[in-house]
Amino acid sequence: MRILYLHGSVMPPPNDLSLNKFAWLSEQLEGDVLQQVWFSSPGELEETVGPGSYPIHLVRRFRYHFLLMKSRNRLINKMALACFFISEGLKVYRDQGFECIVTYAHTLTALCGVVLKWLTGAKLIVEIVTQPDKAYVVQNPTPRPLDCLMQLYSNICVHLSLWSCDRAHLLAPTLLAGYKRLQNVRASAFFQGVPVSQIPRHHEASEQYILLVGAPANVKGVDLLIAAFKRLAADFPDVKLKLLGYYPDRQRLEEMADGISQIEFLGPRPHPEVLGIMSNATIFALPSRNEGVATVVIEAMSSGVPLVVSDAGGLPTVVRDGENGFLVPVGNVDMLELRLRQLLSDPELRRRIGSSAYETARKLYSEPMYVRQFSQMIRETVGAAAKDPGEGRDRPAGAKHREVEGSAR
Repeated sequence: MRILYLHGSVMPPPNDLSLNKFAWLSEQLEGDVLQQVWFSSPGELEETVGPGSYPIHLVRRFRYHFLLMKSRNRLINKMALACFFISEGLKVYRDQGFECIVTYAHTLTALCGVVLKWLTGAKLIVEIVTQPDKAYVVQNPTPRPLDCLMQLYSNICVHLSLWSCDRAHLLAPTLLAGYKRLQNVRASAFFQGVPVSQIPRHHEASEQYILLVGAPANVKGVDLLIAAFKRLAADFPDVKLKLLGYYPDRQRLEEMADGISQIEFLGPRPHPEVLGIMSNATIFALPSRNEGVATVVIEAMSSGVPLVVSDAGGLPTVVRDGENGFLVPVGNVDMLELRLRQLLSDPELRRRIGSSAYETARKLYSEPMYVRQFSQMIRETVGAAAKDPGEGRDRPAGAKHREVEGSAR
């Protein structure tokens, strides 16, 4: 079966095919990926992805179609992207055809997917990768009028796209809990592809540090982690807090750190470097205010790093409190500090939690598991094959958590 995937990322695909989910999906599917990339010229793209990769780059049985980012104006880029998705999608349909459209996220990509569904008659799957009802209101410490307007936009998009689609792909079965009118949407629940087998095994380095990877700062709870760390820093003078990500509001965060030398801002780093830093961390922490199921959490688990994360969004479907990590209530600095202290004070607890996380990730989130779940979702949506007993059964989005989670696994 052929699919059309409308990608929401501007990051170019990895050259290493073992890290590319479309290379894995080529075992079962074929199709085209439409994506904007952050480069402004073909030469920049080809220098990174490879000679001849613009405008179409072949990865096994999938073809990437790239749109360059000609303008730094956000609105102009969004308008160009919408035109690209629809025009290029129609061209692909005329040239190759496809049976199913899959869109990453529920906003612009999903709206373009709805238009393409109407024009082509293909089936439509909309991926829900975060909590749509909190997508914008937690972007800043105090929601601005623009944040509230964008939240209204998010709420409108999720209703329009899910009422129009044939299926939702939820990273966790709880992500639509805030929408009563969407509880009967047909949905599959499973996590995005992570190259679990390629992630380096955790080895606690001589330098001890707590690591957070993610942005934007307020969504990922960077301020909460700084507040908790400041309380325990004096008791653990050899432990550092490393914050990895691009933070436009870094000055505010540095003021919160109050000159504590144990807190380091690493800025953004290439993904292979991030995995290396992660595999040597003492603890991985992510006290998010809104989350689907963060890829970095699965990566940390795959490495075997002990975790402390918030109970936002879909994280409780991945992290079992006290078994393969610790869950803390969103915004609760006291509990965050307590769990960090527990892990820093107890090497055996860190080892046990990390080992359990490693086994969970290798069992439930491997590349073959993702290929099987994604392909099954496409087959069931298109109706091209009978369902496998017990696997990937259709469920309303509002089905009980354990039922949906079990079917996804």
